[in-house]
Amino acid sequence: MASPLARPGLLWTIAVVLTIVSAAWQRVSGPTFPVRGQVTLGSETIRYRVERTHAGDGDQPGRIDVADRSVTGEVRWRRYPSDDAWQTIVMIRDVRALVAALPNQPHAGKIEYQVRLARGGETAVAPDRVAITRFKGDISLVIFAPHLGAMFLALLFGTRAGLAALAGENVRRLTWWAVACLALGGFVLGPAVQKQAFDEWWVGVPYGWDLTDNKTLVAGLAWAVAAWQVWRGRGRAAVVTAAIVMLAVFAIPHSTWGSQIDWRAKP
Repeated sequence: MASPLARPGLLWTIAVVLTIVSAAWQRVSGPTFPVRGQVTLGSETIRYRVERTHAGDGDQPGRIDVADRSVTGEVRWRRYPSDDAWQTIVMIRDVRALVAALPNQPHAGKIEYQVRLARGGETAVAPDRVAITRFKGDISLVIFAPHLGAMFLALLFGTRAGLAALAGENVRRLTWWAVACLALGGFVLGPAVQKQAFDEWWVGVPYGWDLTDNKTLVAGLAWAVAAWQVWRGRGRAAVVTAAIVMLAVFAIPHSTWGSQIDWRAKP
């Protein structure tokens, strides 16, 4: 009786679904995804979206829609991680919203902040815990788009190669495609993105502990071993292992343990 996995169409469907789920998870997880929530002042429910990343040379704008003109706001902030005293920015009313801007920081600099709203004797904070935002340089779409595409193609071909290995199919061509896409996306275009964002080509081992770079390195090593074994004609177990490693890498939220400036170490 043939294995249910011995169906190329089914295997491609599984690989595509896993890739889409991983892409969606990367989109909504991680320390740079905006914090959303709501607070109540009087009879008004105020919804907010607090940003946790900012690109470019300008200050980071912030806006909370509040129709009630009796509501005022301020932003308390300081550099992170640091022992700085907290500073306050008074929010300005802009028709139906309160607006403010956090001062721009050097690439990889972070700020922790929280919005405080008031109406009469009532107060509310947004979000409940301070948010941490990271500043970075502008990233060219010409570099970022192919980087992102190559990384998810590497996941697609890698997952499909792992399924092929389990189903007893030939894994050679799928392995080469996975390795080629990972090499391009992770080790050619990835450092170019890192350079534009944080003015560093590579901050993983042996130069640092940036988790984005290091998890790419782990995936690269796993697929290098798999490619070597496939070239020798006996790589099924290594391909399955590399596929699992790749899925695990994409399960780690993007930018976790990302590049940052430790202001406590600055004079």
